Amino acid sequence: MGWTTDGSPVPENKCIILGVPHTSMMDFVVSYLYYTSVGGHARCMIKKELFFPPLGWILRALGAIPVDRKNSTTLVRSVIKEMESSDYFHLAIAPEGTRKPVRNWKTGFHLIAKEAGIPVYMGYFDWKTKRVGHGVRIELTDDARADMKRIQQLYEEMNLGAKHPEMYLTR
Repeated sequence: MGWTTDGSPVPENKCIILGVPHTSMMDFVVSYLYYTSVGGHARCMIKKELFFPPLGWILRALGAIPVDRKNSTTLVRSVIKEMESSDYFHLAIAPEGTRKPVRNWKTGFHLIAKEAGIPVYMGYFDWKTKRVGHGVRIELTDDARADMKRIQQLYEEMNLGAKHPEMYLTR
């Protein structure tokens, strides 16, 4: 497919890898193929409505976790519980929360990372350069809003190309 990578999975056994910019279902395909090709296995959360046969079986086999987006508290707690019961758990999350253009990204990953005591990486897929990777580790503070502003600024500075550029807003 012509993509290049940073060539390795995240070194920690447990982490969150952000996936930015998320404007197409192809972002999942590219990131899944990348991460498995370098020896990693990342899980992702997908709305529960997509878990009907046979698609649901395929999604589960790929590591997808069905989530009820209507109840964010239950969603976060169930992911943390599943993470704590596993020795290895890399969770890929699109902080935009949707493939539509949004200015205010979701902070659920911040809550999960702080609660579980795990690191966050600034994963990316750049459709302009066809480069994909887990990116750098970002240190979180106790101020989710300030951290999100800083993360969005760092992504903006990366000048990433989205599959659908009109759908990607950093701030």
